[in-house]
Amino acid sequence: MPRPASSKSLPDQAARSAKRAGKDGAPRLPASHSAAVDALLERISAEFAGLSRQLKLIARYVEQHRDHVGLDKIQEVAARSGVQPSAVVRFAKHFGFSGYTELQKVFRDGIAHQLATDHNYQARIRDVIDHAQGRLSSADIAGEFIGGAIAGMRELQRSVQASTLDDAVELLAHAPSIWVAGARRSFPAASYLTYALQHVDRPIHLVTGVGAMHEGQLRGLRAGDVMVAISYAPYAEETLEAARQARVRGARLIALTDSRMSPLAADAAVSLLVSESSTFGFRSLTNTMALVQSLFIALAYRLELDMPGSTRPAAS
Repeated sequence: MPRPASSKSLPDQAARSAKRAGKDGAPRLPASHSAAVDALLERISAEFAGLSRQLKLIARYVEQHRDHVGLDKIQEVAARSGVQPSAVVRFAKHFGFSGYTELQKVFRDGIAHQLATDHNYQARIRDVIDHAQGRLSSADIAGEFIGGAIAGMRELQRSVQASTLDDAVELLAHAPSIWVAGARRSFPAASYLTYALQHVDRPIHLVTGVGAMHEGQLRGLRAGDVMVAISYAPYAEETLEAARQARVRGARLIALTDSRMSPLAADAAVSLLVSESSTFGFRSLTNTMALVQSLFIALAYRLELDMPGSTRPAAS
């Protein structure tokens, strides 16, 4: 395993990441703050496979709740990760910090400038339930779900990475065949993406597993094909198995998932990360649907530009 870098290297990584930061006009943390967090999360992801079970639990919590870590007490991080506080200290020291306080400072810097909208909204939902006067109407419930979806979409707009989306489009554009896998909560998004992709000129396959025959479906998977696998914690075993088969057969994998530490992301050529809002304990699919629609439209645009006689727009 590569020797862990010292904590002194993190500011250097942050400075390099800040120079690469895009200027898309969306509100965000100052470059030095967001770059420092990104540099740390990239390092955690790179070393994830070699961490102990307890440190992996903490890593997943930190990656998925980065906006909480700047405010959480060590006891809260431990409880939500399912470990003891001493494990959180070991986690911090593993990555070159003197303890949890120094690790937390990376996430705390800049919180005053921007808090994640979807997480604030979840706190508001809990407050509404706890303090509601009387029974909520159907319109009240609809309003909360719509508000949560809007907040989640704003967070997606800030977090989507153009270069990663371009990489996914390039893979799909050159794929002999495209396969889509998604089960349980992710099945509607997988089904829609398959429907949309039928409008492009290449074979499209939805891995449904109907009749427990997903293994038979995957026999047609060939090296060079591309599979889009969609799954979120706790990760559908059917989708993980389809992704494993894709890797074994030499296909390329595009993962739509919720974490760099997701089992899908580990084997993916491209990972598109999606964080969904949660209202009344129900996770939305709004962001996922927006992302799969964006992926299809971007692919259709890319393929249209390659059509004979197409006039490419001038580079800006």
